[in-house]
Amino acid sequence: MADAAAAHAAKRQSLIESLKHGAGPVALAKETSNLFRDRAVGARRRLDVRSFNQVLAIRDGFVEAEGMIAYEDLTRECLAHGVMPAVVPQLKTITLGGAVAGVGIESTSHRHGLVHDTMLELDVLLGDGRIVRCTRDNEHADLFFGFPNSYGTLGYALRVKAKTIPVQPYVQLTHVPFSHFGELERYLEAGEADFIDGTVFSPQRMFITLGRFVERAPYTSDYTFEHIYYRSIGEKREDYLSVHDYVWRWDTDWFWCSKNVFAQNPLIRRLYGRGRLGSKTYTKIMRWNSRVGVTKKLERALGVHSESVIQDVDIPIACTGEFLDFYAREIGLWPMWICPIGGAHGNFALYPLQRGWYVNFGFWDVKRTRAAHAPGHFNRLIEAKVAELGGIKSLYSDCYFSEGEFYRRYGGEAYDALKKKYDPAGAFPRLYDKCVLKA
Repeated sequence: MADAAAAHAAKRQSLIESLKHGAGPVALAKETSNLFRDRAVGARRRLDVRSFNQVLAIRDGFVEAEGMIAYEDLTRECLAHGVMPAVVPQLKTITLGGAVAGVGIESTSHRHGLVHDTMLELDVLLGDGRIVRCTRDNEHADLFFGFPNSYGTLGYALRVKAKTIPVQPYVQLTHVPFSHFGELERYLEAGEADFIDGTVFSPQRMFITLGRFVERAPYTSDYTFEHIYYRSIGEKREDYLSVHDYVWRWDTDWFWCSKNVFAQNPLIRRLYGRGRLGSKTYTKIMRWNSRVGVTKKLERALGVHSESVIQDVDIPIACTGEFLDFYAREIGLWPMWICPIGGAHGNFALYPLQRGWYVNFGFWDVKRTRAAHAPGHFNRLIEAKVAELGGIKSLYSDCYFSEGEFYRRYGGEAYDALKKKYDPAGAFPRLYDKCVLKA
């Protein structure tokens, strides 16, 4: 892949020049985004990084790729070499650099942690045009451990080297009903499954899904068109998927959120066609609706008040039962995804996790009520409960923390030191300004 390396070097130099010859705040020009927080953004220089989307090397135990490569393309290249990234986030359009700068998770996270736990080194473009290489133990180790959850406020990842794991052609799935999280912990401690996640349809109907690589399969199911994966979880005890289809099992229906664009209706599903079912299409529709306000106008006409509740929160496993009780009582949007997180939980300053198991709860819907509530009412309840239980939430969607609370939970003095060292001129926004403030 020498040609790819040479092209990468040329693109880096061009980007450096474009950054050095401009002035003012910086933002990226890119085609996709998996952020769900609307912000009024002022005038910014747009750095065109869309061409940074190539695999540079696949070697024994790692892949080296450019930051803007989508996981759909990255995973395709890796599978062709008999491996996959150690953690592949659920949606095809998530980029490698985005998953490192944010927080990426999937059903291998019980073994390998979050996406940033799998990175070995990264090259970061700073606001002054410098590019620094960061590893766990070099002179930029502080940025290596400070970059995850920084959301482009310290710099942009141009190149990432991350762990891979070997694959087999198929994944055998077992969907196991469970009633309390102690059962999940037993499966985690046993360490026998290659993949573990779960689906909560209600507190009385919960399933753990255990996945294992297998060399052969008696059949494979297809959830890329007429059949819907999440519905199969409560209908089948056992299932088989190709490794490719397993990795992207959630993308076709955006977990279950495709219902919001009527894509679960069999007739409308056929009108979409196989090629347009997926997160890329649904994201475009939802962003159009956010701009035009069709749903908001309809809700006003019906006298309904709504609040988007789009969150991923990580809760220590000992507190998961209490969180589920709270969620059922106060929020009650179903289904809900759960995903355990293990690994060493390295000393990542802006997303601090303690030792031990965590469980990610993912819920993405709209809470509609007849009674009016203050803006962010339900999201604020969630933030308070997560803090009470010693958990942490991702920052890709709406946040309502006070600046003091945010400072305590997401880096505080460590972030200030990183900002002073790597972005002293303020080319990028501060993390609180980007993730919490709406104007």
